[in-house]
Amino acid sequence: MAESWLIELAKGVGKIFFNPLLYWIILLIFLAGIKRIQKERNNFGFKLFDVFSEWKNTWTVGLLSGLFISIIFLGAGVVFSYETILVLSSLAIILSITLRFTLLSASYTVGIGYLILLVLPFIPSSQNVIDGGLFTETNFTGLVFLLSIMLFTEAVLTKRVQNNTSFPDMISGRRGMLVGAHHIKKLSVIPFFVLVPSGLITSFAPFWPYFSMNGETYSLLLVPFLVGFDYTVKSSLPEKAAERISKSVFILGSMVFLLAVGSIYVRWLSIAAIVLGIIGKEFISYRHRAFENKHNAYFSRQTRGFKVLGIVPNSPAERLGVVVGDSIVKVNGHHVNSLHDFYYALQKNTFFKLEIVDEHHEVRFVQSPLYEGDHHELGIVTTTFRNYETEQKVNQ
Repeated sequence: MAESWLIELAKGVGKIFFNPLLYWIILLIFLAGIKRIQKERNNFGFKLFDVFSEWKNTWTVGLLSGLFISIIFLGAGVVFSYETILVLSSLAIILSITLRFTLLSASYTVGIGYLILLVLPFIPSSQNVIDGGLFTETNFTGLVFLLSIMLFTEAVLTKRVQNNTSFPDMISGRRGMLVGAHHIKKLSVIPFFVLVPSGLITSFAPFWPYFSMNGETYSLLLVPFLVGFDYTVKSSLPEKAAERISKSVFILGSMVFLLAVGSIYVRWLSIAAIVLGIIGKEFISYRHRAFENKHNAYFSRQTRGFKVLGIVPNSPAERLGVVVGDSIVKVNGHHVNSLHDFYYALQKNTFFKLEIVDEHHEVRFVQSPLYEGDHHELGIVTTTFRNYETEQKVNQ
């Protein structure tokens, strides 16, 4: 039996290279990064983060989540058909074809996939495009459990977003002025093993596999699953918004999980769980947008100094511990409120000293010499700089 499992494990890993989603993931990460960099150059005049930043710091969560799902699904004997995997993979590609991550929540990929698989067997046999008979065997309860676990993963990924690793942007405020905003945006790949019909693996216990599809032998398949999200934040620090959203997604995942457990005994509860997952995710997004529209912009122009909208990685600002949300009020003893003030004070000598007020209104000082090759704005991104440049172009 152990030999059969090892053989199917090796075959399952190899089969991932036949899944078109794997190649789309690589292309998606690259194209989305290029698109973001172009926007950064347009907004701030330079690149802030590298092309793979949306994927960074997600590997640990992705691999651990995939391991957890594999253990649970293989231990309980959750069997999915190849057609189910095909539908989920195709949906992930279709929903991300615009290079946006907003529809890559499992609420949409698994939720819409569930509804498609529910309807496909009822397609009239008179047409020759889709053979509805291929989709008669679907593990709907397994899909609901997958949805709940992926929502938990999404909640963890959202919670891990930090102020300095979210993506700054410039958007139009209420009065048409440019204001700073941040994108809480990540893309993660969760690879997990699942049982599929037909193979060398046979039942090793009377209860296993528990979520079967009337098969007698099974094989393993390594499935790449995409989880992504993108929220625009302008009324608070990104970390605070991420924490608020993460709690809501975790609660939604918990509710879906309870319904998934209930669906083991009452099958129609799986439909209720899917509907809850889709509507719940839409409600979380709507409530976030309503909150943002209700409150004033956090990164707007101020009378004393300017707020730090972003920090370029490996820059002097990052080296000195300057963080998003800090307000820089003085440079080398001179008050600064614009790009001109900042440049003038910074270029007086090869040593600089910044007076900073943090989000708790506590004052601190940082200082350092200017080294050759250092970023010309110390790696500090602010809406004041962009608005100043816009005003200068208009005046010219």
